Amino acid sequence: MHVLRLIPVLTAVIRCVALIAPLTVAMPLANATETYEKWLLIDTQIGKMVVMRGITPVKSFDNIAIGRGGVRKQRTAGDKSTPLGNFEIAWIKDSEKYHKFLGLSYPTLNLAQEALENDRISTKTFNRIKEALDQGKLPPQDTELGGNLGIHGLGESDRSIHDSFNWTNGCVALTDEQLDELSQSVRVGTPVIIR
Repeated sequence: MHVLRLIPVLTAVIRCVALIAPLTVAMPLANATETYEKWLLIDTQIGKMVVMRGITPVKSFDNIAIGRGGVRKQRTAGDKSTPLGNFEIAWIKDSEKYHKFLGLSYPTLNLAQEALENDRISTKTFNRIKEALDQGKLPPQDTELGGNLGIHGLGESDRSIHDSFNWTNGCVALTDEQLDELSQSVRVGTPVIIR
């Protein structure tokens, strides 16, 4: 009888370990002090965003929406896909259309390098991206890789569509209430892993 009561607890522990275990490899931590910095894990397969401190979940947000084009490691402007990879929050602003917008540092140098090697962008475009990143600036948002990607709320969008479909143009969407709560845990520079 006691064993049967433990099954839901064990199931919850197994799910938590399955969510967190890959992070010890995926999250680049330069030293022990960074273990306590908050960062975001966006799991596109289960539709969940988790605020993490080191490898410990702090809060989670269910029922997120991603791009209607699904996810891709190498996205193209206009394909409406959400990019996979490691990013940072590059800017935060209020948005009339989407309530708030947490812009991502996209494209990254690694994504630009891959795109160059696969002839998806020119050397000139790669150099523009690299130069901006070397100077600590936001990379150009008008390349073949697309841009203006981030985490935003619903704002004027239809809640019933959000609850039923992945509907964005490549961003990650939360409800306005979720985004307000998330905003208390993040800042410019907060790492974001989308997987």
